Amino acid sequence: MPLEMNREVFITCAVTGSGGTQDRSPHVPRSPQQIAESAIAAARAGAAVVHCHVRDPETGAPARDLKLYRELTDRIRDAEVDMVLNLTSGMGGDLVFGSPSQPLPLVEGTDMIGAEERVAHIAECRPELCTLDCGTMNFAEKDYVMTNTPGMLEAMGSMMTKLGVKPEIEAFDTGHLWLAKKLVDDGVLESPALVQLCMGVPWGAPDDLNTLMAMVNNVPADWNWSAFALGRHQMPYVAASVLAGGNVRVGLEDNLWLAKGQLATNAQLVEKAVTIIENLGATVIGPDAVRKKLGLVKRAPK
Repeated sequence: MPLEMNREVFITCAVTGSGGTQDRSPHVPRSPQQIAESAIAAARAGAAVVHCHVRDPETGAPARDLKLYRELTDRIRDAEVDMVLNLTSGMGGDLVFGSPSQPLPLVEGTDMIGAEERVAHIAECRPELCTLDCGTMNFAEKDYVMTNTPGMLEAMGSMMTKLGVKPEIEAFDTGHLWLAKKLVDDGVLESPALVQLCMGVPWGAPDDLNTLMAMVNNVPADWNWSAFALGRHQMPYVAASVLAGGNVRVGLEDNLWLAKGQLATNAQLVEKAVTIIENLGATVIGPDAVRKKLGLVKRAPK
């Protein structure tokens, strides 16, 4: 296929994530105040979208507390700098099995809840965007499965659509895009959809360029998409995504390092992405342009 570079690029900053990175860098924010401040700094640096999880303020462990989401949302909406808020809905679908010889009963780390509870903070906070992990996969650890069945995704997707919150479809492999297209065809999700291509997450799509283009070629032409890769591949994928026609995601959820031996802040990662994008001859667009592009309506502080 001919190369069709994206000339108007938006940056998403994945601010903190839910991985066990809280003790690996002092820059990984924990409390709603810290997460909001990091998101605001990223927005000042050029991120139009901030993708946020919440954590236990004391331990840094991933959390699903509605009060934490409410505080975070209010702080971001009260900020002087504008940004599009994207909250995760990925938690609550974790299965952790026992040993291969005795997989049941499920062990510590399992966190399985219903669709209504998985979307409860979305209904409470009404962000402009929220994630929808569009498939089940073996996820990094040997006995952990990230579960998102077609029935669960249909239920969650329907709730998001009724709430007026646009899902960002998280695709970790080509089959996830196949399922996403089925959800759109069935009227569960609206078209054109928004997709995040998640590259190099064990054990989904590997982060090589041939696989990226296979993913890109499975995204309908009228959909909007973005891509990211982990660790040291984060910045090369900024360039790769723009050159392939997409938008970009950076941030401490996916990568802790600015350079070898130098821990990054979210703002520094965004600044580096801006430099790469502009050096390619593209323009970094802001939140109002993203809202127009994706059909979003800015929500006022509550």
